Amino acid sequence: MRDAHITLGHTDIAVRPIGLGCMGMSQFYGDADEQESIAAVHAAIDAGIDHFDTSDIYGAASGVRSRNGFGHNEELLGRAVRGRRDQVVLATKFGTRPHPEDGVVFDGRPEYVAQACEASLRRLGVDHVDLYYQHRYDPSVPIEDTVGAMAELVEAGKVRAVGLSNVQPDILRRAAATAPISALQSEYSLWSREVEREVLPVCRELGITFVPYSPLGRAALAGRFTADSAFDGDDFRATLPKFEAANFAHNLRLVEGLKAFADERGHAPGQVALAWLLAQPYDIAPIPGTKRAKYAVENAAATAVPLSADDIAFLAELFDPAQVRGEQYGTLKVRAR
Repeated sequence: MRDAHITLGHTDIAVRPIGLGCMGMSQFYGDADEQESIAAVHAAIDAGIDHFDTSDIYGAASGVRSRNGFGHNEELLGRAVRGRRDQVVLATKFGTRPHPEDGVVFDGRPEYVAQACEASLRRLGVDHVDLYYQHRYDPSVPIEDTVGAMAELVEAGKVRAVGLSNVQPDILRRAAATAPISALQSEYSLWSREVEREVLPVCRELGITFVPYSPLGRAALAGRFTADSAFDGDDFRATLPKFEAANFAHNLRLVEGLKAFADERGHAPGQVALAWLLAQPYDIAPIPGTKRAKYAVENAAATAVPLSADDIAFLAELFDPAQVRGEQYGTLKVRAR
């Protein structure tokens, strides 16, 4: 159980332990209603959530149908927090652009860093963002050059803190030697624990806050799916190995154990999954995503779920990585710039 604020890296920016990932309000998990999404943001703020995460690519990523477009999620979140900017910590990302032939382009050029930030500020309707991430590492550009350009945004007052997403320890170390890195965002949940081996220890060593995305296993750990659940072409989960029929049926048996554990204690399974993350010995600030107010409020209450050392060990063993089937992602097409 944890209800104190989490400080982002070596900054003076503090957030509540549970944030809100806004990606699904624009794309990836089927249709979303803008007014419902805005209501979810407002309900989250009212429930004490103050950390909101978006990206310029949400709404236009190739390979998943969307009626929206590049920057849609930032525009939506900007409208949702208008008049309440002083109550929220805004995080957004750059560096992944859609390619018209069902691929993406990673772009870490210093000149693009500045252009992308200006565009994000316009869409969000703010004069600065609190946390600015490179969404994906661009191997054609030295990380020192990209992070150096991000540090210039801090000096200019357009960004308060710099973060990275989905990078390995060697890149993280090089980046941190160039400029202060306040946060690393990567996938982490009971059923996706690859970062435990090297990434999390390096974050602790360098004083970097870890921000888990998909901390509820893309809603699977919330316990609302069955083996008959179907994911169509506008749902990103249809492309993910953990959600392939045979893997998914197996993985759901593990989720049934989580549901039974949560039911015995009077909590929602998603709340228990989030509480398990908060109980890990690292500076962690999960950002479960939802486009519905009731789930945002439910997730916020996970800070009040008590777990004993035996509970934490039981859940870790239940979702032993050797027992979870399916890799993190399927094949991702990345086009050269």
